[in-house]
Amino acid sequence: MYAVRLHEFGPAGNLRYEQVDDPVPAAGQVRVAVAAAGVHLVDTILRQGSAGGPFQRPELPTIPGREVAGTVDAVGPGVDEGWLGRRVVAHLGLTGQGYAQLAVRDVDSVHPIPPGLDASAAVAMIGTGRTTIGILDVAELTAEDIVLITAAAGGIGSLLIQAARDVGATVVAVAGGAVKIAAARRLGADIAVDYTLPAWPDVVRTALDGRAVTVTLDGVGGAAGRAALELIGPVGRYYTFGWSAGSPTVITTADVMERGLLVASVLGPRMFRRPGGLAALEEAALAAAAAGTLVPAVQTFPLAEAAAAHAALESRATAGKVVLIA
Repeated sequence: MYAVRLHEFGPAGNLRYEQVDDPVPAAGQVRVAVAAAGVHLVDTILRQGSAGGPFQRPELPTIPGREVAGTVDAVGPGVDEGWLGRRVVAHLGLTGQGYAQLAVRDVDSVHPIPPGLDASAAVAMIGTGRTTIGILDVAELTAEDIVLITAAAGGIGSLLIQAARDVGATVVAVAGGAVKIAAARRLGADIAVDYTLPAWPDVVRTALDGRAVTVTLDGVGGAAGRAALELIGPVGRYYTFGWSAGSPTVITTADVMERGLLVASVLGPRMFRRPGGLAALEEAALAAAAAGTLVPAVQTFPLAEAAAAHAALESRATAGKVVLIA
């Protein structure tokens, strides 16, 4: 098979498309002929040789990628042959190996792809979608909320806009550049603001005309996350699910106490320990996409151009979930 491998930590150009041995499913595993593989910001961090959250620096050479969708073409010992030929999607967890034409996964960790859902959408929902469902479970948005969403044109942000819109909340989308602002508006954002403008928080305040943000859903952190925090009114809620800017939002005890804010991280222990765990979130995300309740925005690259996909993601030149087509 062909796969994308990393032999040396460093820039995106270090990713090589090359021929490697086919993986063989072990007992309890299925092998998937990959049609689509997800690309995550964590993949770029690991490629540089840094650790990312629970993900440790990988041993080289390695095949990156944690999300795949395709068709089962082989099963390991003890696995029902009824899986052969089924369209499935799986999150590969900490092991990676997704940027390839073939990937193996424990049969208990794969999900059938719902009818009518293509492989790219399924890949988007198995990772990005499950995180979105986890965020929404904690945030409990209502029609009375004014919800500010950072990175609003990204994979998670685009889904959050749809969910907030559907409950009747006022949606404030913050994204970088005219193209992403236009995408946020098409998704249903009531207010869309370009965070590359120095005075973007003032633009939000003017647009809200005296009202205050009640909920911020922030995956950017850094200066943008801090500015988003400042826009929250008394007794508001701030939920973080990462910091793509490279550093978390700085929050002090005084911030919390002076305005009575609720501040929480929706990732890590909160998501792992919820009833049903990650599998339940994955099932809910796939069901939402199949029903058309949440429609993932996807930007695709050929598998052989994984380096270009990484470069585009790191330069913030992508919109939606980045997916490699095998």
